[in-house]
Amino acid sequence: MGKKLIGVDLGGTTIKFAILTADGEIQQKWSVRTNVLDDGSHIVPDIVKSINHHINLYKMHRDDFIGIGMGTPGTVDRKKGTVIGAYNLGWKALQPVKEQIEEGTGLSFSLDNDANVAALGEQWKGAGDEGDDVAFITLGTGVGGGVITNGEMVHGFGGAGGEIGHMNVEPDGYLCTCGNRGCLEQYASATGVVHVAEDTAEQYEGDSTLKAMIDNGDQVTAKAVFDLAKEHDFLANMVVDKVCRYLGIACANVANILNPQYLIIGGGVSAAGDFLLTRVNKNFQKCAFPTVRKSTQLKLAVLGNDAGVIGAASLARKFM
Repeated sequence: MGKKLIGVDLGGTTIKFAILTADGEIQQKWSVRTNVLDDGSHIVPDIVKSINHHINLYKMHRDDFIGIGMGTPGTVDRKKGTVIGAYNLGWKALQPVKEQIEEGTGLSFSLDNDANVAALGEQWKGAGDEGDDVAFITLGTGVGGGVITNGEMVHGFGGAGGEIGHMNVEPDGYLCTCGNRGCLEQYASATGVVHVAEDTAEQYEGDSTLKAMIDNGDQVTAKAVFDLAKEHDFLANMVVDKVCRYLGIACANVANILNPQYLIIGGGVSAAGDFLLTRVNKNFQKCAFPTVRKSTQLKLAVLGNDAGVIGAASLARKFM
């Protein structure tokens, strides 16, 4: 029986855990609620407790494990194993995560940003086919990104490498939470799609179920916009075309700089599937450099919610 990896995917609402083989096959997985009370001071103790509990539950020993890897929101110092600025966790101050988890579990620990970790998961066991050059865009509440070049994760000098969500796609456009205007995140995230829908509806005068929903003050989601577009709602299709144009431009810009083998689109909004991908690809083809157009392939992510724990576990492979 080979040694195992533990992957932890720390999110604002849940913490997902998995025990995997060294080859990345999930053997057990579980999750606990994220307790963000008291400035997130319960999070690390909860992680330690849950890992220790499950090691005992499965009648395993510390020697059975290579190590633990974790993906987290916020700004990560990988060498020191610290996190700061993960506001959705209540972590405003610096958190010595590595030190606390290694002390609490007796296992080696490594961490990285959550979008980077999802990218590693897709590259290792998902749509990336273990390619050395893979870019990943995740469309969720925000837009995250991760870039792998020559088999290595791109972190950049200040740790902000791969911030694809903050690529400018509309100069002087919507105000972003980062303080800049026109970031991709404001157009292609779940909330961004709704924002585009509301603005487009204001100027639209024809018949449309989507317009009626917005005018009535009904709850509109990105999923509803895509579902209505699939049913040939004219306004919904206008919105999807706009969103896919911005995404296509962003994908072309990323690919023109990096020329990855695969550019993978994941996250909740990507559940629209080929309906989304085909339109993004059309805009990508228009904007990409000829060589890039022929060599970089756009794909949908395949791991879903498991990308985070699989990618996190891959961080611990360096302890092998």
